[in-house]
Amino acid sequence: MSDMQIQVHVENIKCGGCEKSIIKGLTSIEGLSNIVIERDQQLISVTADASLREALVAKLKSMGYPEHGSVSGLDAGLANAKSFVSCAIGRVS
Repeated sequence: MSDMQIQVHVENIKCGGCEKSIIKGLTSIEGLSNIVIERDQQLISVTADASLREALVAKLKSMGYPEHGSVSGLDAGLANAKSFVSCAIGRVS
């Protein structure tokens, strides 16, 4: 197992509160490091074993930041709503 850079294009990153929530959420995944968020590009980069990509994408989706193009319709609306909650939590904490 060797670590590599994993990049995920996501949706709904709006502000620093979103970024704080994402970083806090992703630190709960064992084996991730060097979390970098590029808000303008809606891009999240981490250093981790390739086997962790699925867990990374699932965690982001659960917080309201689905991988770009992975949700549509009602699911996209729900993800957007979740991201507002994550954003608010990030701004308060």
